[in-house]
Amino acid sequence: MSAHPTPDGDSHLAEFGYKQELDRSIGKFSSFAAGVSYISILTGTFQLFYFGYGAGGPAYLWSWPMVFLGQLMVALCFAELAAKYPVAGSLYNWTKRLGSRTTSWMTGWMMLTASIVTLSATVLAYQITLPQLWSGFQVVGDGTGTYDFAVNAVILGSALILFTTAVNAYGVKLMARINSAGVFIELVAAVLIIVILAVAMTRSPVEVLTDTAGMGEGRDLGYLGAFLVAALASAYVMYGFDTASSLGEETIDPRRTAPKAIVRAVTASFLLGGLILLFGLMAVQDLNDPQLSSSTGGLQYVLLQVAGTGLGKAFLVCIMIAITVCCLAVHTATIRMMFAMARDNNLPFSSRLSKVDPKRKTPVVPAVVIGVLSISILLINIRQPQIFTVITSIAIIMIYLAYLLVTVPMLLSRLRGRWPVPGERNDGRYFSLGRWGLPVNILAVLWGGGMALNLAWPRREVYNATEPHHWYLQWGAFVFIGAIALVGLAYYLLRARHNTGVLPEHAVGTVPGAPAPSGVGTAVPAARLGDPDEDPGRADVPVGGLR
Repeated sequence: MSAHPTPDGDSHLAEFGYKQELDRSIGKFSSFAAGVSYISILTGTFQLFYFGYGAGGPAYLWSWPMVFLGQLMVALCFAELAAKYPVAGSLYNWTKRLGSRTTSWMTGWMMLTASIVTLSATVLAYQITLPQLWSGFQVVGDGTGTYDFAVNAVILGSALILFTTAVNAYGVKLMARINSAGVFIELVAAVLIIVILAVAMTRSPVEVLTDTAGMGEGRDLGYLGAFLVAALASAYVMYGFDTASSLGEETIDPRRTAPKAIVRAVTASFLLGGLILLFGLMAVQDLNDPQLSSSTGGLQYVLLQVAGTGLGKAFLVCIMIAITVCCLAVHTATIRMMFAMARDNNLPFSSRLSKVDPKRKTPVVPAVVIGVLSISILLINIRQPQIFTVITSIAIIMIYLAYLLVTVPMLLSRLRGRWPVPGERNDGRYFSLGRWGLPVNILAVLWGGGMALNLAWPRREVYNATEPHHWYLQWGAFVFIGAIALVGLAYYLLRARHNTGVLPEHAVGTVPGAPAPSGVGTAVPAARLGDPDEDPGRADVPVGGLR
């Protein structure tokens, strides 16, 4: 695995005004593994199966291919952008070329805050798996107390965050090795789980896929209403494929590697995860077993039932590994977003947050800050028994909104003839949607908007399932996400937009510690990057870069 940077990647960094500072050492499998581990089929399917099954019965499995097709449209748009702009903080930097400075900043802000919350939410998966592996992992109470599971989840999750912080602070090479090894184990385990479940099948797929378990009774929309709730379980899993592109500055030959990694990650996750879910329900002894819809049972219960305690626990170890590398990938991607925004002087204490350790060639301070913030979120919610679904829901909606802040400007750029870049021909070496770009982009926007609305809809069974019932919890997605968006927008309009620009120590053609070149000041002004928000006279600058 060569550590030498590629001119191809560096040239696009220069187009954004940055110089190469991060360690470009990630190969093809490590790039693919980054996307797969963030999606993490074993983490997502085993963490959220109980929720989908409890809301929609066996037939909720139809949501899995539905979500895949929608997210595939988004992934294809992202793959096209990754082939053109392999830059850290991918979504944030892509929107610079597709939209306005304000849109770009809001994209980064929503993705950054969502990713921090996502890390907090994902580490909670330890609570579903570890106590079933060994009762000693239930360090708080015996599980009968009101807050036993919630408090224990915070303790286990905090320990995992400390681990991911240490690994990411050490350097990207260690992260990539651990992540790749974990993904390899996860993929092998997924295939073996599929085989074991398939051998133990007791019913046909038709019986599973047509069984609604009476979930539509008493609902205004019948089973459709139940299905839309259950579909959240699939929507909560299949995202994060953009991680491969966010590591673009650390990937060898990123314009070829990252797009393939994005598409392969979401496709592999769909195939393996879908087969695990289908064969699991075909193999379980009783489809009416209440353990299937229990947060302490779920798919883990099915696996232990089918494989037996010994082999089942061996697979639970693999699931634990999958959860670990999933959280590692989430932390890694979040660091790159914070670093990318800080490098543009768009966050408080930007100089410190964007500092790259000269020896390890990685931003250490963001790793620590993100770890502290994620643990703080867990501590705030320590006595919330609904912590699993509420935190997860809010984080996922914000990520869907961040994706929309890319696909919508991309669609507008296509309609205005600004994307693909006018006059620039694709020689076939890099990924391009070609004539399929417009319909795929339209579908990506329609899907993203529809699913974001479905995720945010104020359903009591999602946001306030147990007493006490409060309106602000039921409307939690709109209340909390709205507050985060307004705080971010206020900070940007009142402060950040007046100082935004590439910090001198990161600007191409400058030397760290040297005086800023003439006209740069404390940061390279955004107007010098051809931004129409800052320089109306240059609003016709092509999307693709400087001319």
